[in-house]
Amino acid sequence: MTATDHDPAVPPASRTIRTFHPRRGRMSDRQTDALSRLWPAYGLDVPDGPVVPVDLADLFGRRAPVVLEIGSGMGDSTAAMAAADPDRDYLAVEVHTPGIANLLHLVERGALRNVRVAQGDALSLVSGLPEGVLDAVHVFFPDPWPKSRHHKRRIIQPAHVALLRSRLRSGGMLHCATDWAEYAEAMRETLDADPELVDAYGGFAPRPAHRPLTKFERRAITAGRPVVDLLYRRP
Repeated sequence: MTATDHDPAVPPASRTIRTFHPRRGRMSDRQTDALSRLWPAYGLDVPDGPVVPVDLADLFGRRAPVVLEIGSGMGDSTAAMAAADPDRDYLAVEVHTPGIANLLHLVERGALRNVRVAQGDALSLVSGLPEGVLDAVHVFFPDPWPKSRHHKRRIIQPAHVALLRSRLRSGGMLHCATDWAEYAEAMRETLDADPELVDAYGGFAPRPAHRPLTKFERRAITAGRPVVDLLYRRP
């Protein structure tokens, strides 16, 4: 695929609707230092506009199974999973600059060679990947966009799921988690409707041991919002 090709899995209209709020926020001195020093080695800019092809073997400097983390937040979960799973590479995509900087700090502190961090629209990044190249896609606690008029911005919807699934290898896993009950049901309905995904658990799954319990999730549980996981495999 060239930078000017259009991925048929994604209708043109869906590319103009953001599934995220662009966010910067204030950064600590530690985060500012990590971003300035480590971005050239571990960072990947996702440009607006035409899709740009991404060579994962070139990005990581090796050929290994790749997990795509969409919305890595402050990076704690991504860093923990990558540290426990050194035989796979983790590509985290985030738009929150302090979160990106914090993940870079964690990468350096943990001497993690299997993490890269992309800044920009995850769907644009995915469109630049070859089909069948990902071992797993993680979408943990995406913005629920609770108002009905904003549901079109949700990342888990048919066209986006079709794109994500097309980049999974045979046997690859799409793993979603949310603490928003209505969105959980909508996710399940959308994922069940995809003709090339199979529910690995026959419904909501227990939290897998490989997904770390984050501060965000603890707050959700304390507030009485049950957290659910959905795991779907491309057969």
